Amino acid sequence: MTINSYLTNLANQAILRDDEKAGVQRSIATLQTRLEDHFGAQMSQHFVFGSYSRGTILPRSMDPQSDVDYMVVFSDGGLQPQSYLDRLRRFAELRYARSEVAQSHPTVALELNHIRFELVPALQNWWGGLQIPAKGSGYQSWQGTDPKGFNNMLTSANQANGNLIKPLARIMKYWNAKAGYPFESYALEQQVAGHGYGFFGLLASRQVGDYFFEIVDALDAGLFAPQWKRDAVTRLKDLTTQARALERAGQTAQADAVIAKLVPPVGGLLGR
Repeated sequence: MTINSYLTNLANQAILRDDEKAGVQRSIATLQTRLEDHFGAQMSQHFVFGSYSRGTILPRSMDPQSDVDYMVVFSDGGLQPQSYLDRLRRFAELRYARSEVAQSHPTVALELNHIRFELVPALQNWWGGLQIPAKGSGYQSWQGTDPKGFNNMLTSANQANGNLIKPLARIMKYWNAKAGYPFESYALEQQVAGHGYGFFGLLASRQVGDYFFEIVDALDAGLFAPQWKRDAVTRLKDLTTQARALERAGQTAQADAVIAKLVPPVGGLLGR
């Protein structure tokens, strides 16, 4: 098969299957009920955000760190982030006694047998925006956030590019997991979506393989990234260049084999 066919099949595998998705939805519904029972009027709102809400979350078979981000907006302000993190940790320890609970700044991680939740405390500011613990302060103060704003950007880029940006994001996140996470997942999705507004729209073929080549060419680990991260990106670029040359020479099987070093088949299902 061609590189494009290989990547298209892989992108189709990189979605939650019905049984896995149903299990996650049940866990979300249970979490919502337990939060409401536990906090009541202490919360003003709570909701799923992040990759699950965008449709770019990977199955755990492809990303062991795959999780569901969940924001809990507290009604009472005036405290430092750690106070609200402590509340969420106590909630998780009480309501999920058999599960693994840990603080993972700036969240409380709740590990279930089939999914991991990242519980994020938030406050509403006086003009209606939301604030979460600020990374730059060591999570001792607050910073503004728009948890649903990026969803709109990604959706717009996806629609403008033949609905190929979300599949591309899933492929790149799978490579990221296999490469040892040289990028934060959210930052990688931002790079993919950002390019979706640029030269991607100029591509006439509208094939995910072409979009993959473009984002690999544009990907940059950053000047101050550790050497191992730069090495991961260099390997990605080098093997992709090799695969493209093999495909142009008519050696499609060999080209697929090179791409498979970066994003291997899942469960033997690819190409069936």
